[in-house]
Amino acid sequence: MRAKIAIVTGAARGIGAAISAALHREGWLIIGVDRAWPESIAPCFKAIETIDVTDFGAVSAMVAQIEQTHGPIGLVVNNAGITRDGVAHKMDPADFRAVLDVNLVGPFHLCRAVLPGMRERGYGRIVNMSSVNGQRGQGGQANYAAAKAGLIAMTKSIALEGAAKGITANCVAPGFIKTDMTDAMRTDMRDLEISRIPAGRIGTPDDIAEAVVYLASDKAAFITGHVMSVNGGQLMP
Repeated sequence: MRAKIAIVTGAARGIGAAISAALHREGWLIIGVDRAWPESIAPCFKAIETIDVTDFGAVSAMVAQIEQTHGPIGLVVNNAGITRDGVAHKMDPADFRAVLDVNLVGPFHLCRAVLPGMRERGYGRIVNMSSVNGQRGQGGQANYAAAKAGLIAMTKSIALEGAAKGITANCVAPGFIKTDMTDAMRTDMRDLEISRIPAGRIGTPDDIAEAVVYLASDKAAFITGHVMSVNGGQLMP
């Protein structure tokens, strides 16, 4: 029987929590990963891990322990991410590097740790969370856009390498989604962004979660190297 064990990073809240809950409903055993967890943990998690995805040693050790304790990992969802916004000509180079380390190097670390086992078993699903801003660029986010664009290219490369081994690798590129970050925006700026969405509404974490569920399913077995844009028509690449 094929593995139904999934790792979801950035799982403690928001989009990551919605993805974890949706996958759990589909029968996946969820190992949630984040840097910090709230006191109340959702029941969808089989286990939780508190690690820094930029530390490859910690990521590799975590994967080995999960597979020893729970069994082979069948799905990875790289959702963890940070922002350190600023215009490029004033951006602190440390902020540029920090965003790339979490948003691009971190996903590579987890892919690197799980891929040998997936290749050996002849099965695996990888879903990396990109962004509409990785597809189009965004003022004040040279670091974030670069990381999310790099994630698309990395995913396509992994897809090419893994296709013959039963491994798919795809991206989901969310548009403007209701999260703690967008809720904290000035109302006028938030309303302006929503007005630019042809669908006429802000996206929800569940919109993103359902896209991940599909790409993780057997129904998407012939889809790899794809970028699924979930943005209400805000960008049609």
